[in-house]
Amino acid sequence: MKPKLRFRANRIQEIASRYDYSINEDKLTELRPKVQTRGYLLKKELQKIAHWKAPRSSGYVKTSSDDYVHEITGLSLKARNERIRIEILTLLDGVSWPTASVILHFSHSDPYPIIDFRALWSVSLEVPSQYGFKLWWCYTEFGRTIVQKNNVDMRTLDKALWQYSKENQ
Repeated sequence: MKPKLRFRANRIQEIASRYDYSINEDKLTELRPKVQTRGYLLKKELQKIAHWKAPRSSGYVKTSSDDYVHEITGLSLKARNERIRIEILTLLDGVSWPTASVILHFSHSDPYPIIDFRALWSVSLEVPSQYGFKLWWCYTEFGRTIVQKNNVDMRTLDKALWQYSKENQ
């Protein structure tokens, strides 16, 4: 399992500029400072994230209580251990690895890529039948290396990976 971009890294900005996703993300990008100040997600914020990532299955997050959402997301954002940080989020109803990665992407101070089938294809990785920590951490470290070496932010890389797959897969 060794990720490799399917396109030249100097094209990240260009590909990201064509990013075309059907649901606007402006409300999600505004979350980071609020969530970081508060230290946890509100249930309505979790619902926005879940809807953005997976509109058809986003209703499942509604079954978690406000207190449970606060506690789980608060523990995740404070965790020092990366495995705990991502896996605890999957305890929330309706939150799978891809949605958990979106939570970290839009609310944590550290840079996290969003893991999904499009992004994995764009870095030459196969989509597993079941996501796990080893794949997620390998992908996360790869993404952090790419953004650092190419002076782009994680959101830009994420858009480029998604868009490249959309255009070429």
